Amino acid sequence: MKAPPGAFFGFQMITLKVATITDVSSLLPLFNAYRDFYGQKLDAQGSESFLEARINNRESIIFLAHDKGKAVGFTQLYTTFSSVSLQPVYILNDLYVLSSHRAQGIGAMLLQEAKNHCIASNFKGLALETAIDNPAQALYERLGWKKDSHCFHYFWNAP
Repeated sequence: MKAPPGAFFGFQMITLKVATITDVSSLLPLFNAYRDFYGQKLDAQGSESFLEARINNRESIIFLAHDKGKAVGFTQLYTTFSSVSLQPVYILNDLYVLSSHRAQGIGAMLLQEAKNHCIASNFKGLALETAIDNPAQALYERLGWKKDSHCFHYFWNAP
């Protein structure tokens, strides 16, 4: 079922939209807070350039949640492909909700919108990776995400 343009949580009306270049200024504080959560140093100019490039080059899809016109959360999807299944896959790379707006269903709304977009795009599914201690794991599992137990993830850092 497609999420409605707005959903009521308590007395709030949360709206979702696909971010465009005009949304970068409202997205930037959320993006910087997300990066801070993962221990990255503040780089406002680098973050702005990064987001602008992703949007301008159509390299990602960013869903932005608003509460009374204020940006309060986002999720970002990137495209990759599965050679084994011969299908495109989305990587749900980023999910962040302001601490003042957590536990109000906004993260679930963003995840559902990502699922809806995946289905509408005829993609195989969504993959995500998260920190071992990230409390959002309970949300993912409650919404039907399955923890990978049959493979390990490796990463090589270029010098």
